[in-house]
Amino acid sequence: MPGIFIDIEVDEAVASDAELAQKLSEVCAVDIFALRNGKLEIIEDNLDECVLCDLCIEAAPKGALRVIKLYE
Repeated sequence: MPGIFIDIEVDEAVASDAELAQKLSEVCAVDIFALRNGKLEIIEDNLDECVLCDLCIEAAPKGALRVIKLYE
């Protein structure tokens, strides 16, 4: 289930790449991402802590990760 304000979509190729998953978990200041069993896990309880810093978007291959605002 997405957060109230933010949802994140990650391509399966990125989610299953342990190196990229680790990089995403390191750059996120609010711990939205974690590396579990070699795969990327999105910590849904932390989604609404997102500050829209774009560090995750910059860390992922272009177009492979989307931060979706669920509000106007």
